[in-house]
Amino acid sequence: MKREVENEMEDELLSEYDFAQMEGGVKGKYIERYRAGTNLVLLDPDVAQAFPNDAAVNGALRMLIQVAQRQQLNTGVQQTE
Repeated sequence: MKREVENEMEDELLSEYDFAQMEGGVKGKYIERYRAGTNLVLLDPDVAQAFPNDAAVNGALRMLIQVAQRQQLNTGVQQTE
């Protein structure tokens, strides 16, 4: 049997959430980060295991970019010879 909803806009928050007692909230605290843009990527668990932090991921990707650029340069040189 479905529960009858008296009001479609019924508040679903639990009574334990008393936002009046919350302090320190700052409106727009992260707006500059948002405006600057972010690029979040979800790694598969096996890939995430290989990289302990964002610096490790960035380092690996930069190295991959360098290898790809060198490969393109080598391929271009061989084609002109």
